Amino acid sequence: MDARTRIVLRAARELEDGFYVNLGIGIPTLVANHVPAGMDIVLQSENGLLGIGPFPTEDEVDADLINAGKQTVTAIDGASFFSSADSFAMIRGGHIDLSILGAMQVSQDGDIANWMIPGKMVKGMGGAMDLVAGARRVVVTMTHTTNKGGPKLLRSCNLPLTGKSCVDLVITELGVFTFEGGLKLVELAEGATVEQIRELTDAKFAVADDIQVTY
Repeated sequence: MDARTRIVLRAARELEDGFYVNLGIGIPTLVANHVPAGMDIVLQSENGLLGIGPFPTEDEVDADLINAGKQTVTAIDGASFFSSADSFAMIRGGHIDLSILGAMQVSQDGDIANWMIPGKMVKGMGGAMDLVAGARRVVVTMTHTTNKGGPKLLRSCNLPLTGKSCVDLVITELGVFTFEGGLKLVELAEGATVEQIRELTDAKFAVADDIQVTY
């Protein structure tokens, strides 16, 4: 199983019946394809869509129906379309139960950097700053290291911050971390070890006494 799939399958377990959920660009969008059967959740996109379905098959593609990352999507029965202003009022009003976001860096204090790298072209900051401030729970899904092998879980972020002390959970292909009482490794992915994770992590973290391989 590749790293992205492992992360997405674990992230889907954070969904709960009745949740309104926003999926960020990148790895998080794939969670839409893994909503547990029979679970009633509503996926929201900040460009003005409530009721996103799975990604379309080739014969279902509608070029006018896209998410915030400009990917073509489907809409479930009863979906609604509205302005971006209304969508952000929904986010800022605290009506999103769970936001699953990607990140370039997360600090041991729960800070997140995910919107720009200085010197590189940026189309815009998107809705991440609103989501980390307005969503009731923030889960980050990201690979444990950069493409060059550098750590992404850091003592402090050195990229421009999206939000401070706002992350509740981090899921990588190696482990799951919480921030209750400080950064703590609470679950291991199959094949990963605590020693391996320590080598690939700059942040200081504790290890749960009852840690188990869960995904």
